[in-house]
Amino acid sequence: MDRRSSALILDVMTKRSNNLDTVQFSLHLLKRIPRGRKVTTVELQSQLADAGFERDLRTIQRQLEALSEHFDIERDTRNKPYGYSWKSHGAGFSLPSINEQEAVLLTLAQQHLQNLLPAHLMKSMDAFFQQARLTLNHGASDSAKAWQRKVRVIPTSQKLLPPKTSMEVFEAVSQALYADHWLEVSYVNAGGKRSDAKVMPLGLAQQGARLLLACRFDGHDDVRALAVHRLQSAKDTGMPFKRPADFDLQAYEEDGRFGFSTGKRISLVFRLPKLAGVHLTESPLSPDQTVRESAGGYEFTATVTESEQLKWWLRGFGADLELISPRGLLAP
Repeated sequence: MDRRSSALILDVMTKRSNNLDTVQFSLHLLKRIPRGRKVTTVELQSQLADAGFERDLRTIQRQLEALSEHFDIERDTRNKPYGYSWKSHGAGFSLPSINEQEAVLLTLAQQHLQNLLPAHLMKSMDAFFQQARLTLNHGASDSAKAWQRKVRVIPTSQKLLPPKTSMEVFEAVSQALYADHWLEVSYVNAGGKRSDAKVMPLGLAQQGARLLLACRFDGHDDVRALAVHRLQSAKDTGMPFKRPADFDLQAYEEDGRFGFSTGKRISLVFRLPKLAGVHLTESPLSPDQTVRESAGGYEFTATVTESEQLKWWLRGFGADLELISPRGLLAP
């Protein structure tokens, strides 16, 4: 940012107040204006509140109008709610503290965190992601630009395209989860049956290409997992709930609950030919796994959670698998 721009920022920001709080507020406001889409004052109000700046809508509107006099900020009044964005030719707001290493990290983080962070927090990071892309495209070394083409996250099973998920639904789910608010949902299960319910959102997990919501239905004590793409609608009620002290998302996942399990632990014993089983000698099924080598193969013993996902995985070995215990595990 050049000296003239810095002077303009200070001039605009001190029209109402010359204190540090107003300067910080305006800087945060500028960083949250996106390019290529509009952001409403209501969205900005929520993002700024998360950053510690409580302001009414009129204050935000006045500051935006003042900033628009000296920056390439466009106000879209074609449809309500009105929104703000950087003009297509505008330089935007620079974040000079981002170096090329940080730019690489931010662009990779955006790819892998977009479904695991509350939607409004991801939106509040738009300016950082945008600056990261600009840094890589225009100011980074060839090595930094090429890094994203040199690293991949490879699925361990057949790659599937993610199911279509409504952005409005995802935003409502993530906001309610973030704020510990009751969520009203309309859900269609795999069999096509539709049901309406009020649920307590407790955790969000990405399983392959799918997003799963761990939640507790109103009036029930058990926790269930709902596929987010099967939610036809979702509404954050704004009504807070007290998060259950006995729920732990990591323990829920380790018990196999996202894999359609009751949490029952079993001692699994099976044999595989060496070629089919060698990867399990390097990536064990459990901390207590033991391996006994025999002629042409391995015998594995491990304590695991019984689940439909486990059965599906075992069936994938086909005729190579010799299941020793529990004998009836794969029975139809």
